[in-house]
Amino acid sequence: MTADSTNKPPVWFWVVSVLALIWNIIGVMSYLAQAYTSIEDLESMTQAQRELFEAQPAWVTGAFAIAVFGGTLGCIALLLRKKWAKPVLIVSLLGVLAQFVYGLFLSNTIEVYGNQAIIFPIIIIVVGVLLVLLAKKGIQKGWLT
Repeated sequence: MTADSTNKPPVWFWVVSVLALIWNIIGVMSYLAQAYTSIEDLESMTQAQRELFEAQPAWVTGAFAIAVFGGTLGCIALLLRKKWAKPVLIVSLLGVLAQFVYGLFLSNTIEVYGNQAIIFPIIIIVVGVLLVLLAKKGIQKGWLT
């Protein structure tokens, strides 16, 4: 163990890591809500929304799971100060990108939900990139071992 690896992260690192964990737990809850959509939920959708939901390929659902569960695990690794947070967060980001490539470019999501369907995916991608950069900085500064 080098002297740098014993560096304690600043308070902002802990705050950001906890907020990111909460963010990803909300993502897990969203995934579970989608995975266990009830008949009543489907019936409350418009016809276009229901068709979009039912047409979603399994690989997109898998990418969603990788994104949120990977992000949650990566944030736990940040809080445990582990270097493996970075590759896990990279995998999570790849899941996010795969999911939104489908949603924005390979389906009619924007037709169904309008331009506001672009905003949240962009925010999620930015957060994913920032978490990878946080892990990279943590490794460089010796906060993660």
